[in-house]
Amino acid sequence: MKNVEKLLEIEALTENLTKHYAQNNLLKMKVLYFISQYENLSVSMIIDKLGLKKSNFALMAKELENEGLVISKQGGIDKRCRMLVLTENGKKELSSYIAKLQTFFNEASPEIDQAIATLCNYLNKKI
Repeated sequence: MKNVEKLLEIEALTENLTKHYAQNNLLKMKVLYFISQYENLSVSMIIDKLGLKKSNFALMAKELENEGLVISKQGGIDKRCRMLVLTENGKKELSSYIAKLQTFFNEASPEIDQAIATLCNYLNKKI
């Protein structure tokens, strides 16, 4: 199996698994995760990382704000940029989701941890 085919299989399998624990709202968890991991990530960078359309993301961001999971603020350096920050409720919801996944993956070995870290680093450099 070629690398591209392996990546497609990994993506399909992991999305199916993670969607189950996200109660079919995986995109919401992905957005919360990226906001939590990249402190000064602008809205446009999140859109690029997740491969979303700007209009779809605007609806998602508004929904997250209405749910009290994120707040939107102006960028510190570039006032034209919008930044999203997790609220305490957003942190709790993301933490709960990650804990569920962690329980499932508790059997991970150092080799699997290393492989996942390597793949993640590689993909972050490409995107």
